[in-house]
Amino acid sequence: MHTVITGANRGIGLEFCRQCREAGHSVTALCREASEELKNLGVDITEGVDVRNPPDLSGLSTIDWLILNAGIWRDESLDNLNFETITEQFEVNTLGPLRIVEKTLDKLVEGSKVVLITSQMGSIANNTSGGRYGYRLSKAALNCAGVSLSHDLKSRGVAVGIFHPGYVATDMTSHQGTISPEESVTGLLLGIRSLTLENTGSFWDYRFQELPW
Repeated sequence: MHTVITGANRGIGLEFCRQCREAGHSVTALCREASEELKNLGVDITEGVDVRNPPDLSGLSTIDWLILNAGIWRDESLDNLNFETITEQFEVNTLGPLRIVEKTLDKLVEGSKVVLITSQMGSIANNTSGGRYGYRLSKAALNCAGVSLSHDLKSRGVAVGIFHPGYVATDMTSHQGTISPEESVTGLLLGIRSLTLENTGSFWDYRFQELPW
């Protein structure tokens, strides 16, 4: 089982590397710069991977699970519409995963799974508080891209899962959150294992409960 993980140097990505390695997967960690924690896991590491302009990834072997985790959070409000940070989030959160899929498309075979780590904040139906314009917009667009990928990849036998990891205490959230990376990834892995061509393109949380668009 070969699992490739983006944004692998910390937080949820690092925990994916840890738990997948413990489960016996061959793990390739993609990141801009490896943390000491990542280096100590004993996984294969490819540094210099900025999802906004990813390098050639043709050297990778066939991918069973492609976990597209890399993402950023900025905080805009209606009184502070910073279009530079909104654009930055689109580049990383929306176009970044699509660029990695393009770079690895020939490594995805029948039975492979593509996993988008998105957010409940990309749900239009669940938006009850407004704000967070760049993050909400970029994740809603990512969700849409995930549905399109699920249709386009289904004929190849590749399933696509769109997952909200929960409000996880990581560096990105200044370690505020309701669950740990360990709890989130444990649940997400159960969901990924349950991902099939029959439920491809659906939107779930880390407890594998379906979410509204």
